[in-house]
Amino acid sequence: MKRVIIRMRTAELEEVRRAAEGDDSALAALLQRHYSFVYKYLIKVTMDSNMAEEIVQDTMVRCMENIRRYDGTSAFSSWMITIATRIYIDRTRRKKREQSWLELIRHQAIRRFRWHLESRNEEWTDVMDAMTRLTPEHRITVLLKHYYGYSYDEIGEMLCIPAGTAKSRTAYGLRQLRKELE
Repeated sequence: MKRVIIRMRTAELEEVRRAAEGDDSALAALLQRHYSFVYKYLIKVTMDSNMAEEIVQDTMVRCMENIRRYDGTSAFSSWMITIATRIYIDRTRRKKREQSWLELIRHQAIRRFRWHLESRNEEWTDVMDAMTRLTPEHRITVLLKHYYGYSYDEIGEMLCIPAGTAKSRTAYGLRQLRKELE
């Protein structure tokens, strides 16, 4: 068994060497052989097939760009997993920073809107304040249903969602508003 593993590792190292020297078929064979392994790993990490697919694609590109950096101290699949994990962590961090930034912008916009209303002697109500804490999806359906009077079918058509989804978003939004106003 050890001999088989050593031969497989030696063959893989030879394939990596050829890929690093510019052999496109060796590189393609390496990436193709490990694609499924990396994808399945990423599915478990991300719990999101779309994100896993995006990251595995980025991983393959990064491996192609950096094939000369692979030093053979670990299995090629381990090297790829390391790259995939780092890409995932970087994306997660970037997404958190973007969310924080967007939240700050949203709060600034709400403060400006409130100031604008109050400067024109218009009232900023508790309901409006509570509406700012709803997600856009819930706020939109509540407004369309209870402020503008659209039916769930019409809301669904406007938002390209099933009428049942429009109804459940509205119901959830109303529950959240009630909680906020208690």
